[in-house]
Amino acid sequence: MRFLRIGEPGRERPVLLAGNSYYDLHGLTRDIDGEFLASGGVARVRSAYHAGELPKTDVEGARIGAPIARPGSVLCIGQNYAAHAAESGADPPSEPILFYKAPNTVVGPHDGVRIPRGSTKTDWEVELGVVIGRQARYLGSTEEARDCIAGYVTSNDVSERTFQLGRPGGQWSKGKSCETFNPLGPWLVPADDVADPQALALRSWVNGEPRQDSKTSDMIFSVAEIVRHLSQFLVLEPGDLLNTGTPQGVALSGRFPYLRAGDVMEIEIEGLGRQRTPCVPA
Repeated sequence: MRFLRIGEPGRERPVLLAGNSYYDLHGLTRDIDGEFLASGGVARVRSAYHAGELPKTDVEGARIGAPIARPGSVLCIGQNYAAHAAESGADPPSEPILFYKAPNTVVGPHDGVRIPRGSTKTDWEVELGVVIGRQARYLGSTEEARDCIAGYVTSNDVSERTFQLGRPGGQWSKGKSCETFNPLGPWLVPADDVADPQALALRSWVNGEPRQDSKTSDMIFSVAEIVRHLSQFLVLEPGDLLNTGTPQGVALSGRFPYLRAGDVMEIEIEGLGRQRTPCVPA
């Protein structure tokens, strides 16, 4: 099962993709949001689908929005792949590095990414996105952490490196929170439908040329360990988005040019879908 939100920005409707058919979820929920996830919404949809109770719907030609409504928080983990830490000139971290993106950075998987005014170093980052399904607070184990995960998404943690690293004090969130800087989707896959989140291939391209090619098995900190660890410092809420880090192959490495208006990013994660995102001027 795959959950989508279809329609123009601010007017998306919840849809289920199962097999090759799309089903309208308006009879079960108004949106794919924290309330839906925390109240057992995924299980209700699964039951209704298997009972043949969901009406089919036509999505031909419609915009695909982010698969979850605007999250309360977008939390991100930095330098979580050893090779990416090395290409960034840093030692692998001893515990997860946390930074935040503004929730309004989240856009659809094919929406334009706006290159900020004054930007010279806008970068791409394919990442496994984790959507929280229940409140996570002082979790005692990675098993408890897994129970708090609603599902997984393809996420692009777009970054402006000068804003992030070239300003006094190290301003990571300034370089991460520019408008449109988190294309998400195309769909949310429930956690029960992902056999092993640490065994997924993830890739990126710019203008059709390969950039990143790695697997989530190369993470320094696993998904479950990140959720457990963060819960010792903050409360994760249903509907929150957690970006778990990017592998090597970004422009920051010095091996590739940074993004400019007119470029096209493509990213994909095995089983979680592919994005095609044009870069446009702010």
